[in-house]
Amino acid sequence: MTFKLSVLDQSLARSADGAPDALRETIEMAQWCEQLGYERFWVSEHHAFPSVAGSAPEILIAALGAATKTIRLGSGGIMLPHYSAYKIAEVFSILSNLYPNRIDLGVGRAPGADMTTAMALATDGRPKFDRFPELVSQLGDYLWNENSQPVVSPKPPSNLPLWMLGSSPDSAGLAAQQGLPYNLAAFINPQADPGFVEYYKRGFQASALWPKPYAILTISVFCADTEEQAIALQLTHDINLFRFFTGQTGGSFMTPQEAQLYPMTPQLAGFIDSRNASRAVGTPEQVKDKIESLVKRYAVDEVMAVTNMYYLEDRKRSFELLKKAMN
Repeated sequence: MTFKLSVLDQSLARSADGAPDALRETIEMAQWCEQLGYERFWVSEHHAFPSVAGSAPEILIAALGAATKTIRLGSGGIMLPHYSAYKIAEVFSILSNLYPNRIDLGVGRAPGADMTTAMALATDGRPKFDRFPELVSQLGDYLWNENSQPVVSPKPPSNLPLWMLGSSPDSAGLAAQQGLPYNLAAFINPQADPGFVEYYKRGFQASALWPKPYAILTISVFCADTEEQAIALQLTHDINLFRFFTGQTGGSFMTPQEAQLYPMTPQLAGFIDSRNASRAVGTPEQVKDKIESLVKRYAVDEVMAVTNMYYLEDRKRSFELLKKAMN
């Protein structure tokens, strides 16, 4: 079974004051993943979350480009309804000219924040979620149409790829209609139907950059030397995510040691169970088997792994074991 393997990093901070460490660790992870031979390294966009340092992926990509040499770098993704399509075209044109043949521009419709924050991000207080398809079309036109007005400066490379990110059939259909590669975020929507990818491929309309469809499946991966260790790492993440969703974090994450003492309520158990179908947890052999089964089930060309572990060294070890297992 042949497919590419990539990484999504969310720059999680262990506390509200932990952004410097989180951003440093993202840069170190990009260097590590480049050394291991991963295809691409993307960073996400979130706003008004004290425990997430990655609010401006375009800035972080610039730093990552300076710290790496060969790995592709991208946004997973730019939340386009907050912004001007022209401005995003300019920003990624600069990045693509700084780091030729290495930049991916992934865009999504989700706010990446609560609605109060989304309104603050919008210049007129009105996020453009209903105009997302129009904004994607405008962005593509600015990037690839030399006659677009106004012209984008510097001139964008003709091969700068625009990716559609999503977790619903709407994003799959828009990617197909506009002839874009598609990234299905199963780590966000663990119940994402494999039919979304089928729907995308069936409706795909060839474009200049993409004569045929191309799909990535993004999943959570927790790989360790033993199954027991992998499950403990996964449990720490699940408890911290559950506490975040239920307003308990206060901007700080529990350590793995603290998470072991957290009570397993029926609500928490149900939350964990709801996320198990589309992620890979265990030893390298177990993770390899699960990923290959997901690739077959979703019929994708590439897997992008999210590995949100509390400690940097655990994350590095997980990606090392994963890459060795999949080679």
